[in-house]
This record gives sequence, structure tokens and C-alpha cells, in this order.
Amino acid sequence: MATAPSVPSRPSVPSRPPEPTRPLDPTEEAAWRALARAMVRLPRILEGELEAEHRLNMSEYFVLVNLSEAPDRSMRMTDLAERAAVSLSGMSRVVDRLVRGGLVERTKCPSDARGTFAVLTDAGLARLKAAYPSHLSSVRRHVIDHLTGVDLERFAAAMNAFAD
Repeated sequence: MATAPSVPSRPSVPSRPPEPTRPLDPTEEAAWRALARAMVRLPRILEGELEAEHRLNMSEYFVLVNLSEAPDRSMRMTDLAERAAVSLSGMSRVVDRLVRGGLVERTKCPSDARGTFAVLTDAGLARLKAAYPSHLSSVRRHVIDHLTGVDLERFAAAMNAFAD
């Protein structure tokens, strides 16, 4: 008598089924729709102003800011990509544009031949310093000024929870 073929084990099932999906109440629905709209419009607005005034997109600005805050104005490409929540190839394309503009340099990691660092140049730091005041003004005008009366610590914690 032949034995039955083995069947792969099923993934563990919770001991009780999840609660049914419950619709959003009107306040939750309004909050969700406002957030969804802001997630679409806000990056367009901020990036549009940054590009018009300084010929930088938000990804490029993000790289310049993070490199300016790093020791020796230098970060491993993998760490930079992780911080931006983008693929390494996506970050490489951003850094390539900045390298062509003389704002960033690539250097080899001395302890790991496969590793590469992005290093902020003096020209890159100067460009960031030039862009910062108008970008800050844009962030205040389009974001912070609309949060009067909001607990900013709780707001920041909620935004970080979305991003993690």
C-alpha cells in the first residue's frame, strides 16, 4: 500500500479569526481622505518650488541634507538608500545626477571593496545652504503653519509610525 504524498504544512493560523473590517466613521474617513490628499499634493508643491528656485528635486535635497549631517559629510550608499526608503539602484540614480552636477562625489569604502560612499562636496554644501531658506519657508507655509494647536510631538510620532 502506497503512502500519500506529504503535504506542506499550513502556515500557523491565529487562534481566533480577525475581527471583520469595520467601516471608518465619518471623522476617521475625513482624516484618511485629508491625509491621502496631502500625500499626493504636498510633495508636488514642495518639489515644484524647490525645483523652480534651486533646480533640485526632493530626492536630491534629501541626499544633500543627510550628507551634510553625517560625519565627514559622507554616508555609505546602502545607508543613504535605507534612510530614504528607496532601492539602492534608485539612490544610485539620484547620486549619479548629483555627481554630474559636482554636488556629490563617490568614493570607495577602504574596508570593503564592494562598498561605496557618497560624499558631499563644498559645492553641494553651498547649494544646500542656498536652497535651505526658501525650502524652510515653503515647509512652514504649506505644512507647519497649518498645524497650529496640534500636538506636534504626537503628530511626528504618528507620521514616523507610517514611515516605519
